[in-house]
Amino acid sequence: MRVIFSRKGFDSAAGGGASPIVDGRPVSLPIPAGGASRTTYGALGLGELVSRASRGRHGPDDPCHHDPMFLADGTCLFGQCGAAQTHLTNRGVGAGDVFLFFGLFRDEGTGEPHHRIFGYLAVEEVIPLAGCAPGVLDALLRHDHPHAIGMSAANDTVYHGPGQVAGRASDALRLTVPEGPPSLWQRPDWLRRGGLSYHDRADRWLRGGRLKSVARGQEFVADIGRRTAPREWLARVLEEIRAT
Repeated sequence: MRVIFSRKGFDSAAGGGASPIVDGRPVSLPIPAGGASRTTYGALGLGELVSRASRGRHGPDDPCHHDPMFLADGTCLFGQCGAAQTHLTNRGVGAGDVFLFFGLFRDEGTGEPHHRIFGYLAVEEVIPLAGCAPGVLDALLRHDHPHAIGMSAANDTVYHGPGQVAGRASDALRLTVPEGPPSLWQRPDWLRRGGLSYHDRADRWLRGGRLKSVARGQEFVADIGRRTAPREWLARVLEEIRAT
């Protein structure tokens, strides 16, 4: 089994600021559309929030990359392509694995920016879009999923399965240590050097159970196998996300 720490949403480079925590709830702002999109921030009810978070650079009428996409039936659609998808493929990510989506957040008007987990996807189905059945592509198009609208690479892939966004911004879902900076994480005890892709350098694994996460990159894969400790940790994280 694999746990994928998947960086998504606004940050200083993509969007221009942190996603907000509104009334105690994390609201992940999709990044601006870099390709095909049929969805605007206004259509998602995020126009005012994105205007404030981006300091006016983006607004209600701007198209966004609505992905991951959490559906009303309790499932999630998440697309990936290019080098990031190649990395997931090389690491064997597939059915039975879990994406933990994290991003940069801050309380509106107060608080320091920090990384936190805001949702999950438990993979049941992996859909390579190149050559997929027309009915499958049509179903994705009915949701206006950006990877189905316009493929960006030959390895465009959509992951599907149960998924949910967190109903509250609890300390249990915060990755950044209390005093920051955002990239300095308090890692779970089971996560050790050599156990997280892109984080092999010894100087990233600090005393006190801290991890200096990489500045860029999207998909960080931890192969937890059948180990009990990481599975118990994951169960607690999913329970916290599902709590409302």
